[in-house]
Amino acid sequence: MKKKHALFLFPYPSDTAASQRFRFEQYLACLPDHDWEYDKQSFLSQQTWGILYQKGKHLSKMLGILAGFWRRFWLLFRLYRYDVVFIHREASPLGPPIFEWIITKVWRKRVVFDFDDAIWLPNTSEQNAWVAWLKFHSKTNLICRWAWKVSAGNDYLCNYARTFNPKVVLNPTTIDTQNMHNRLRPHNNPEEKLVIGWTGTHSTLKYLDELVPILQNLEKRYDFEFLVIADKAPDFDLKSLRFVAWDKATEITDLLRMHVGVMPLVADKWAEGKCGFKALQYMALGIPALVSPVGVNTKIVDNEVNGYICDSPAAWEQALEKLLQNPTLRADMGKQARHKIETAYSVRANTRNFLDLLEK
Repeated sequence: MKKKHALFLFPYPSDTAASQRFRFEQYLACLPDHDWEYDKQSFLSQQTWGILYQKGKHLSKMLGILAGFWRRFWLLFRLYRYDVVFIHREASPLGPPIFEWIITKVWRKRVVFDFDDAIWLPNTSEQNAWVAWLKFHSKTNLICRWAWKVSAGNDYLCNYARTFNPKVVLNPTTIDTQNMHNRLRPHNNPEEKLVIGWTGTHSTLKYLDELVPILQNLEKRYDFEFLVIADKAPDFDLKSLRFVAWDKATEITDLLRMHVGVMPLVADKWAEGKCGFKALQYMALGIPALVSPVGVNTKIVDNEVNGYICDSPAAWEQALEKLLQNPTLRADMGKQARHKIETAYSVRANTRNFLDLLEK
């Protein structure tokens, strides 16, 4: 059978950003088995990615972005090779969707446009506020219009995309339960100090603010550790706080320290676009997830079965207290959590859905 050729375009270097790793990169290995060959190209180099969220270094960032535009420009002369172009989030992080227009209107290529956040809303980091006016957030609806298919991570994002394009596929963020998240957190060691945990980036640390007073109350009655795995240390007044710098090499081992995983969110339009990645990671490892009732969280977590949906400070405190007190409950919920991920949010369960995105 004749091989088909796909091109994957994405913002950040391979194997770095969670949205890329868990939305399409973990499917690439299976493509050759289904008669697909592929090429891939990030916009940012590893060097530019390394300084992107550091303060200052504006000249180095600018040069790195210009280099990204240069790589994209030369790529345009090789587009004839590809049957499908898969664009994750955007072909370039700044300016109007020029590359997307050329790919769809000049080369007339079939484009699959994939996103997992409400990227049409302004959400520029503090470190890079100086380029906010160049982001051109309104390009999301244009790319949706031009795309052959749109791949979106939850119902909220799908509904947005459908106002511009009827060919929208719900493609959830998924977990590789066979090769990566393939261990389970034991809950039967009474000697262990209990660990409540959270993982994320510096941009989402703000969502933990509402948990700090709750954890302070619990510290008065229980001996536990509050583990934060991130790219930046938080500044919380908690005696239980322990910070571990995120490292891909130790990501799973670090997550397995948790007995309970938390994912608080504020109910706003940006949070509605979140795809529940933290909860998915916890649950895949047999860790009960406590989440805010925002967006897809209420589909991922079944309340009082594999975790808790907490809609008030009192609910957060009560759920945490139950799990701190009861190892059997933690173990039972952990097993149910793992089962939910394997059946509904695993790579194995979603592979056919992903492959169908590329097919006619």
